[in-house]
Amino acid sequence: MNAETTAGKDQAPVNAVSAKAARADKKFSRKEHILQALAQMLESGPGARITTAALAREVGVSEAALYRHFPSKARMFEGLIKFIEDTLFIRINRILQDELSTVERCEKILTLLLTFAEKNPGMTRLMTGDALAGETERLRVRISQMFDRLEAQLKQILREAQIREGLKPRVSPAVLASLLLATAEGRLMQFVRSEFKRPPTEHWDEQWAFLAQNMLQPFTEAV
Repeated sequence: MNAETTAGKDQAPVNAVSAKAARADKKFSRKEHILQALAQMLESGPGARITTAALAREVGVSEAALYRHFPSKARMFEGLIKFIEDTLFIRINRILQDELSTVERCEKILTLLLTFAEKNPGMTRLMTGDALAGETERLRVRISQMFDRLEAQLKQILREAQIREGLKPRVSPAVLASLLLATAEGRLMQFVRSEFKRPPTEHWDEQWAFLAQNMLQPFTEAV
């Protein structure tokens, strides 16, 4: 077997792998394009229900082509929800790695939530459930679980205040975490209800300053 033949045999698998990778990249790119189009439609049509026919027209493909990438509209929504979850919790983990006070950690997490919503109006419709009316229940459950996870994270931060700073919440960590998240969720609801005219971060600095001064108090051992 000569060197040329050997090179040819070695090259074939490489070309096959490259072609396979290119097809995978193209498929991923098309899926990403579909999700971006869906997010844009959610933003440009406040209150409107998205149909696969309309989405296909927006993407410039047939409905059959959409279903080659996603087996159902629910899976498309799940793709957007996964993006929301990944974006928020990756950044929350970074916040938790920094040496910040309890108040600062809570502020950064809630501000992250509000800022993300403000930059992604269409996805905010998913977060508030506005775009999920008439859709499969598992989507609403998944959004609910995401907010439960956010609340649990806030609760844990508040519980750790005693160990980290010698402080404790003025009410129970569970009650305070619920209040803080409800405040942020209310801003998201106002944003959607105003058809994206009322930014979630509007007056947030002043509102947070008011909340923060009533959050914690020194921890004292019971005598």
